[in-house]
Amino acid sequence: MDWIDFKQIQNVELGITPLFVDYLHDFEKVKQYYAVDFRNRKSWKKLLETVLSKQKDRSTLVRVLTEQNKEHHCGIKTLANIDLLGNDNTVAIVTGQQVGICSGPLYTIYKTITAIKLAEQLATQFPDYNFVPVFWVEGEDHDFDEINKFNLINPGGQFEIIEYLWGGKPLEKNPGPVGDLLIDGFIDKFFDDVQSRLQETEFKAQIFASLRGHYRAGSTLGKAFLGLMNQLFEETGLIFLNPANKELKQILKPLFQKEIAAITKTSQMVIERSAELEEHYHAQIKAKALYLFMLHKGGRYLIEAREHDYSLKGTRQFFSKEELNAIVENTPEIISSNVVLRPICQDTILPTLAYVGGPSEIAYFAQLKPVYEFFGVPMPVVYPRASVTIVEEKVKTILEKFQVDFTEVISNLDPVLIRIAEQVSEVKVEALFEGLNRRVKEAVVESRFGIQQIDPTLSGAVDSTLARIEGQINVLKEKTQQAQQRRQDVTVKQVQKVALNIFPNSNFQEREFNVVYYMNKYGPDFVKWLAGEIVIDRFQHQLIEL
Repeated sequence: MDWIDFKQIQNVELGITPLFVDYLHDFEKVKQYYAVDFRNRKSWKKLLETVLSKQKDRSTLVRVLTEQNKEHHCGIKTLANIDLLGNDNTVAIVTGQQVGICSGPLYTIYKTITAIKLAEQLATQFPDYNFVPVFWVEGEDHDFDEINKFNLINPGGQFEIIEYLWGGKPLEKNPGPVGDLLIDGFIDKFFDDVQSRLQETEFKAQIFASLRGHYRAGSTLGKAFLGLMNQLFEETGLIFLNPANKELKQILKPLFQKEIAAITKTSQMVIERSAELEEHYHAQIKAKALYLFMLHKGGRYLIEAREHDYSLKGTRQFFSKEELNAIVENTPEIISSNVVLRPICQDTILPTLAYVGGPSEIAYFAQLKPVYEFFGVPMPVVYPRASVTIVEEKVKTILEKFQVDFTEVISNLDPVLIRIAEQVSEVKVEALFEGLNRRVKEAVVESRFGIQQIDPTLSGAVDSTLARIEGQINVLKEKTQQAQQRRQDVTVKQVQKVALNIFPNSNFQEREFNVVYYMNKYGPDFVKWLAGEIVIDRFQHQLIEL
């Protein structure tokens, strides 16, 4: 098992920003942006007590979570953890993600494993308290194009992106919350395409039968996602929370009302913090006047403040302030938050001690501390998720054979390919045949005198023989050069294929591939095996060998 320090692979385009690196290695530089140093467990205790001191509607929470989790046939341990949330000494270790098709990118799995293992660690460290892992199901987002893709390397070695096209073509309008989108018959074509492009294995039929069972026409993308994730983590005690619930939105109603009443206040806080951040780092979130959406005629639209009233972005729908307040008061279930208020909503509903997030999430939390303070919600510990690249045996063999380092693959592959081509070309063909031609000529010249002594008329035959020999040598030279080129091409293609496997689409594997890609190769228990391999407290990029 190998570890890569994020300093070695810092790359803004890949999300490994200076802010993220300082958060991991030099917290003093960024401490003003966060509530707690995630490495300092002593400071966790103080936050733990603060979180527990805040009044929560635990009875509603337990009732809603019980109903939601029973719906997808959760395990006994999950129900026990939900019951623990009814106790005033229980806190939540939260992570979450959009309802990506077939569970979405691998990092969704890594976030989930991190949250589960962190809850287990804390239970040992603080035995007087209960810690339960909760997955916040982000099904209210309306960006279908972010969740409908399955990326893979096909048996021919090419990277492919397979899309589920709802209605058989790209969506032309706002579909509303993707979690509520009804799966249609085109899901069969999607699975046919994915299945045909994955290698044949003993596990394939079983895995795709299960996937098709979850993602079936008439169900919703949210239910399918929950069903699959519950299947993968059924024995862990993981709780799933779907915020698109009328009773939970009642809990959030005061927050929605405050956001509307203090129009632009939240935005101003984000702008000020962004300006401060951008002196040294970057601002992940772009400011808006309001951070609320509304469901309207099947779509989900940002509420925009105008001079005297409000509108729904991209529509001709307008509301007065009184009308908007009445909607929030009477039907809060049609209101949802965007990226700024989503964590505040999450931690208003849940007694959250820690949120497990990736590099981009850690960056946007840096802009939210004033917003947490404004709404009177304790800001949680922001805990870095596990970051992993899976290195299969055949990949490891090639890397070791040509002494290629992981960091070389993700930085610039071209020099690596040049170096390897030179490695497999230790024999310099031009020099080899130049020497051969020289020695042949020397031998013929030495022989010419003796031949001419015997018969002067054979001088022409000597020249023609030399020409034929040189011709045959040139033919051999060309064949040798072709063979060498084939050898180079095969080797270079091997290395390119390895690079595609561990850095697909010029991106981290965890952001491109889906766990089903590996389950198809290694079996339905792959996630359980992976959970045993992942280490959550080294805060480096982990290379896991298969």
